[in-house]
Amino acid sequence: MVTWTGLEHFRVGRFNPPPPAIEADDFVYDLRPRWPRGEERGKSPAIEESFHSRRTFMETWRLPLSSSIRGKLISAGYTSLSSISSVSSTDLARGARNAWDMLHEEEALPRITTSCSDLDKILGGGISCRDVTEIGGVPGIGKTQIGIQLSVNVQIPREFGGLGGKAIYIDTEGSFMVERALQIAEACVEDMEEYTGYMHKHFKASQVQMKPRDILENIFYFRVCSYTEQIALVNHLDKFISENKDVKVVIVDSITFHFRQDFDDLAQRTRVLSEMALKFMKLAKKFSLAVVLLNQVTTKYTEGSFQLALALGDSWSHSCTNRVILYWNGDERYAYIDKSPSLPSASASYTVTGRGLRNSSSSSKRVKMM
Repeated sequence: MVTWTGLEHFRVGRFNPPPPAIEADDFVYDLRPRWPRGEERGKSPAIEESFHSRRTFMETWRLPLSSSIRGKLISAGYTSLSSISSVSSTDLARGARNAWDMLHEEEALPRITTSCSDLDKILGGGISCRDVTEIGGVPGIGKTQIGIQLSVNVQIPREFGGLGGKAIYIDTEGSFMVERALQIAEACVEDMEEYTGYMHKHFKASQVQMKPRDILENIFYFRVCSYTEQIALVNHLDKFISENKDVKVVIVDSITFHFRQDFDDLAQRTRVLSEMALKFMKLAKKFSLAVVLLNQVTTKYTEGSFQLALALGDSWSHSCTNRVILYWNGDERYAYIDKSPSLPSASASYTVTGRGLRNSSSSSKRVKMM
């Protein structure tokens, strides 16, 4: 009698230790991996070096820790096991910071204007860099318009109070319209020309050099058609941004589209999304850029009735630094700060015009369908 053991315990991406081999009448073929120990390890320096390399350069997000602890380690700059093992436990545990310095660091963070001063006011000056901001709302509320507006405004030169950066736009729904981006870019250039009239003449050269075509050329557009493409692209972003260091905003429109349709295993979906959120957080901290995740809404049964809620559930809400909910109030669009560690809960109205986002006015009414 021949017995094979061990093969059934291999799974994609992990290995579950099998039970001891079962004794048989004749032979026992045990296919379980045997790691070098003691003297055997000393006889295999190449294997030893391989094991040490894999262990040392394992990324932090792969460690068997809770998502909150992994997020704190990544935020502190410990992105791999080697970076953690190189410091003492005392240094890891110390972590004391001056609250006054923290306040100044928070106030000094660069922000991307939304072109709506009322909205910028409740956002503390605009969308903050080094943060992951979720913006969600019903269809037609202007989520994509905000995404396109940010991809244009991030390129406003520093002389005009902008970041002078570039944008990455990840489109999962096919809702990005380059014609609309051109309209907003033209309006942005016109606004800067108007602003230049009130400023010193040496700003004129910077204004003349920036054209709508330049703005469109600095928007890196990616169209993803499945959740596997989305995961692969997110894994590639670190390398891409390293090669294009001027990128200051990453926009995903929307983060939920493929995960709402193609995933039947909710537990697996939660794990994949948590890892993706950690990678976005790592990118925001590492490159000092803003990550904006646009989200859809779904119906949630609470207190005997169905209510609208952002998709992906409560567990996903803890994956983002800031959460902004867009909603209708009568005929006007409103934005509400639902969650933020540094911003108070507040709301502001806004409108979507041919020139982009602007302050709400009495002339901007919701289009009613017949």
